[in-house]
Amino acid sequence: MAERETSRDIDQAASEWTARLDRGPLTPEQDEAFQAWLQGDPRSKGALLRAQALSLRSESAQALGPDFDPAAFEEPKQSSPSGISRRKTLIWAGGAVAASTLLALGLNIPTAGAVISTGRGEIRLVPLKDGSTVLLNTASSIRVQDDAEVRRVTLLEGEAYFSVARDPRPFTVEVDGRRLRTTQAGFRVRKLGGSPVDVLVDRGRVDLATPSRVDVALGANTRLLLSAAGQPQPIAPEIVTRELSWREGKLAFEGETLKQAADTFARYSDIRIQIRDPELAREPVTGLFASNDPVGFSRAIARVFDAKVDQRGDDVILTRTAAAQ
Repeated sequence: MAERETSRDIDQAASEWTARLDRGPLTPEQDEAFQAWLQGDPRSKGALLRAQALSLRSESAQALGPDFDPAAFEEPKQSSPSGISRRKTLIWAGGAVAASTLLALGLNIPTAGAVISTGRGEIRLVPLKDGSTVLLNTASSIRVQDDAEVRRVTLLEGEAYFSVARDPRPFTVEVDGRRLRTTQAGFRVRKLGGSPVDVLVDRGRVDLATPSRVDVALGANTRLLLSAAGQPQPIAPEIVTRELSWREGKLAFEGETLKQAADTFARYSDIRIQIRDPELAREPVTGLFASNDPVGFSRAIARVFDAKVDQRGDDVILTRTAAAQ
């Protein structure tokens, strides 16, 4: 009985196959070996997606030359409850992607009562008078009140990460009639559609004022959904990192369905990913991807799940090939 490959072995093989695919078309013999590897272990597809996500926004293996070794860009393996890879990200090596993702950089301190918004695909850094900052995600809006007595920001819609500087005045975030207070912390607040408001504390402590006047304390690596029965839940640091990957223009998936991933990309781009095959839409997706590249994401998906990509204007259509069906 053959010994089962380790996750590290599979990740290494995925990196090598990605580099080989970037160099040009496979020979029939190589393609047969590639398909055999891809179908040989259920973990292979997820590993290939992770490797291709890194490759999509970096220089191609062909440009790197025949001596390119993907292993040189890997960090040592660490145990993680989420199982997400801790590879160094090549996405940002060139800087061009970061420049295109941060479409607007707020350098002017807003006046009290100012409403600040971002468009689709735009990330904006908003500095405040006290030294705090608010990083606005795509399609988000806040109202700022910062004067001698009050440090207050209202999240009107979307998602924002608050990096709060220490100050004698408490810093308050209002969202849907609820108040979050802190003196120094880093935390994310998300308000999307009909979903409950999602609060995630990265560092420090945040207190939620309740109708009973008893504050609920949220420490580092804690999440709370502001629903009627919501209770603070501790989460692993790796999950916090994944949830906050949008701050660097990335989207991290760890087992979400392809349909869920397509819906997430729709928040960041006018390009829409349409999945015509219900079975394909339910396939799990694992990897780290540039949020402003739904086309590149779709091509990676098509290669792994034996699908076809057809771009028609702002629509990217994914269909399963006849052989896969």
